[in-house]
Amino acid sequence: MTAAGWQPDPTGVAELRYHDGNTWTEHVVSGGVQSVSPMPAGGPPPGQPAPQQAQPPMGGGISGELIDGRYSEVQGHGPVLQNKKLLRVRMTEPFMAKQGSMVAYQGNVQFAYQGGGAGRFLKKAVTGEGLSLMRVEGQGDVFIADAAKDVHILQLTNSGISANGNNVLAFSAGLDWNVERVKGGSMLAGGLFNTTLRGTGWVAITTDGEPVVLDAGEAPTYADGQAIVAWSVDLQTGVNSSFTAGSLIGRGSGEAFQVTFSGRGFVIVQPSEGGEVPPHTH
Repeated sequence: MTAAGWQPDPTGVAELRYHDGNTWTEHVVSGGVQSVSPMPAGGPPPGQPAPQQAQPPMGGGISGELIDGRYSEVQGHGPVLQNKKLLRVRMTEPFMAKQGSMVAYQGNVQFAYQGGGAGRFLKKAVTGEGLSLMRVEGQGDVFIADAAKDVHILQLTNSGISANGNNVLAFSAGLDWNVERVKGGSMLAGGLFNTTLRGTGWVAITTDGEPVVLDAGEAPTYADGQAIVAWSVDLQTGVNSSFTAGSLIGRGSGEAFQVTFSGRGFVIVQPSEGGEVPPHTH
């Protein structure tokens, strides 16, 4: 019998598959994300060797699925998803994270409040948009999450995104960030300011549920401002108002506004618009 642990997936469906010491299980990992994929009938392909090496159990005389290895860390450098809702950053360089997002860390790690500078602080005060950040540096592993929301990692290469500040979980310290007004937006639409991140590095964003990514180049695209997570900065934006459909479109029961997108790029939308909006009263 082999000790339990993560091993290369013998089916080739995923990168790793969990072996419980007796048989292959349905727990798999690909790209740092855990999921399930049942083993095909008949087990692994012929000639596939059984796992020969695994980490010994960490629980000593305690057993159970929580400590048998299937919930152990997913290895890798830099930002790696441990599951859909938890990000681990193995420190290779300083990074920025939302204040209060750290749930655990290992090693010699320092956390410091990161002010945005006078200009960004003023914009946050006036617009309500902006990031409350901490700078993380040192050596070790940092685990971060935000209210059990889904976490997604984007890699930027001389590019940029415009994101709702509430959806930004962490990013490379080398990226430039600022609070910018959405082009084409009007103050009458309310809150049309976003946080932009530009340069080369990684960004971790959160979504309240599984998102959809829309290709704005396929057709004119409209989205409720409360449901928008982020978009690529090359898109052209504007505001569309729906007077006659105000009671049908968006979260409110009065005049409704949507952000419009056109050009080549993507828009990330989450299946949530935040808290309930009280009904309009006259």
